Amino acid sequence: MTQELLQLFKMGRTRLTNQLPNIKEADLVKKLHPNSNSIGFLMQHIAEVEQLFAKNVFGLDIRVTMSTVGKTIHDTGKFTNLNAELELLNESASVLEQAILKQTDADWQGNVTTAEFGTVTKAEALSRIISHTAYHAGQIGLILKYAS
Repeated sequence: MTQELLQLFKMGRTRLTNQLPNIKEADLVKKLHPNSNSIGFLMQHIAEVEQLFAKNVFGLDIRVTMSTVGKTIHDTGKFTNLNAELELLNESASVLEQAILKQTDADWQGNVTTAEFGTVTKAEALSRIISHTAYHAGQIGLILKYAS
């Protein structure tokens, strides 16, 4: 079951990874609206939340720094280094893959409780991070297509 769920994660993440080769450094500051998030901010956010999931949901012993999550957090335009963002996204995928692989088949039916989505099985929680990444990948795609 763990291998099958890992493949689901990898396939779901292609909504993001298939776009990455088309992103240029100049694209990182693009937004659809002045009050919305930029591509650079969204890339940083995806990576941070994937790492947070690896730690809080799947128990991986890592340190996570959050700069894109919180009620008072907003995009200040500081995520403008394409290589740094791509490296962070690669790292977050690797960390989350490690966390997934540490799970036994039985672990997937065990419950985990978070403030964001309550008590669910680890398998259900995995669907949450897959959809989170795909959601923001869709936003990135719209910005790439329509932002000037």
